[in-house]
Amino acid sequence: MSSYPPCPKCESAFVYEDQGNLMCPECGHEWDPNAAPVDEDQLIVKDANGNQLAEGDSVTLIKDLKVKGGGTEKVGTKFKIRRLVDGDHNIDCGALMLKSEFVKKA
Repeated sequence: MSSYPPCPKCESAFVYEDQGNLMCPECGHEWDPNAAPVDEDQLIVKDANGNQLAEGDSVTLIKDLKVKGGGTEKVGTKFKIRRLVDGDHNIDCGALMLKSEFVKKA
């Protein structure tokens, strides 16, 4: 019997091969042993055009946004992404939090 790596989800040793993929009978997880490992906890944020954003990228506004406190940020204003966070306003630019649907990658 050939030995397969343990299940990445539940660490079960009862792994078997099915049509080129490895299967775990305990948790039902299926994966390709030749594929690069994927970090499912990684936060993926995309701009209005579908481009993936990362920390350190620059983005520009695609519409005027009213800012709490009475101001307005105009179309084309450029911001640098300080960090990406999970939530409604998922782009932290320091003094301002933005929604990814209102920006495009610069």
